[in-house]
Amino acid sequence: MIRFSRWHRCSIRARLALLASAVMALLCSALAVFIVLVARQTAIEHRTEQLFAHAVEMGIQARQQIPDLTEGSPVRAVQVFNPAGAMAAATPDMADKPPMTNLRPDPDAFASARTCDTRAFPGRCMIVLVYPFHRSDGVWQIDMAVPDVPWYVGPELLIPLAAGWLLLVGATAAGSYRIVGKTLEPVGIITGNLAQITASDLGHRVLVPRYRDELRDLAETANRTLDRAQSAVEQQLRFASEASHDLRSPLTAIRTHIEEALMDPRQANWPKVANAVLESVERMQILVCDLLQVARLDAGVTGRRERLDLTELVRRELDQRPARVYLRHRLMAGVIVEGDRLDLARLLNNLLDNAERHAESVITVLLTLEDGEAVLEVSDDGEGVPPEQREMIFERFARLEASRVKDAGGTGLGLPIARQIAHAHNGTLTLEDSPRGARFALHLPGCTTRNANHPQGEKARRSRPR
Repeated sequence: MIRFSRWHRCSIRARLALLASAVMALLCSALAVFIVLVARQTAIEHRTEQLFAHAVEMGIQARQQIPDLTEGSPVRAVQVFNPAGAMAAATPDMADKPPMTNLRPDPDAFASARTCDTRAFPGRCMIVLVYPFHRSDGVWQIDMAVPDVPWYVGPELLIPLAAGWLLLVGATAAGSYRIVGKTLEPVGIITGNLAQITASDLGHRVLVPRYRDELRDLAETANRTLDRAQSAVEQQLRFASEASHDLRSPLTAIRTHIEEALMDPRQANWPKVANAVLESVERMQILVCDLLQVARLDAGVTGRRERLDLTELVRRELDQRPARVYLRHRLMAGVIVEGDRLDLARLLNNLLDNAERHAESVITVLLTLEDGEAVLEVSDDGEGVPPEQREMIFERFARLEASRVKDAGGTGLGLPIARQIAHAHNGTLTLEDSPRGARFALHLPGCTTRNANHPQGEKARRSRPR
């Protein structure tokens, strides 16, 4: 656990340098082991060849006369056996020892082996060679042994290998640390740029690296995220400013009416003052409701989704709605959608409120099903909206001059809320071309019931006062 926590406290630069060093250490170790194995095998073969050469030389001499081995050899151990298997000569260290090997090669061949911890050489590893030679009385045998090659071969090989291992691993660590540092330098710059950004100053942007790589993609993604954050903050600030302005207007009107009445309470027309205050309160209530609806939609809070009959919903809302102008509708029966009943009713009423505000004589509501989509159209015969301003009317608190003249008490949130509800239902709400007036079209994923008939005939209601 301690080592794990220390690892995580290291910087990425140090981690990558350590990983590169570990990889290089493994590679160098594998290479060193391979070199040692090859060198050791070569050394063993070389010692065996030298041992064979000495045995051949001694065999040539022994054919004439058995050599005197009493002086011994500091390197080699030798035993000479006669045809009966008795020891005829030996170096002093092997005179009282048993035969150093049990190898019995053919008379015209020789044999060698590597042995460890035998009776003749307890606790030692040796290279043993058996060389038969011929004399007049039979086949004699020379057993000769030298110490085996150690696993490290020798200091002349081990020291350069260790020095090279340390040099390569150290150079890899230093080089990796430097290269990773240079590679991650843009990350430090990006971190510094991000640290300068505050909630009150979102104008800073991350410096984009020159080369096209992952760090450049990171910087560009960070800049796009900052653009969206700045746009959202600006939208929220604008929303708060405009909301406070629209809330201030009815509050100011209420205060003005009350202050004027209090200047001369006996002469004031209190019923008239109450009606004026009530009108401002109603306007404030509508605005607060709209603001709460916007906040709910912005937070992604949606009502209970269910499979509902859009035709019946639209018909019921039209029948219950007091009409200011001539209202006609043509609704296809059995149009089914998936959605929240209250939100869709709010969307329809917002469109109808907007149409009543601008219509001169008639409002038309159509509901059809086209290519698997429920299409609800609300049209009026008013002055319409210029093409360049069709998207602006869906912005919050955006009100055209004609709208302000016709209804000074509007909030400018009806159409933005309607579009948000449409998007929350995986649909779209747009302002389409129309020969006269404005035509709003709502598209929602939908279907029809199996017993759905053709669109119902046109129905209309004469205008009546609210």
